[in-house]
Amino acid sequence: MVGIALACAGCAEVQPWERGVLAKPQMQQNRHSLQEAARTHVQNSREAAAGGDVAAGGGCGCY
Repeated sequence: MVGIALACAGCAEVQPWERGVLAKPQMQQNRHSLQEAARTHVQNSREAAAGGDVAAGGGCGCY
């Protein structure tokens, strides 16, 4: 019961005027989105698997 109460305590409604602050780049979990996209592409090419991103292709790194 205490765990559930603590987990629910973290939930809060975000007011419309506060959403602009939360949308700033400093608030993102991944600040380097282009670097992460390149890293994901390289990993997918090496693993010969296509994940949930836009690029499709085989293990050669081709599109």
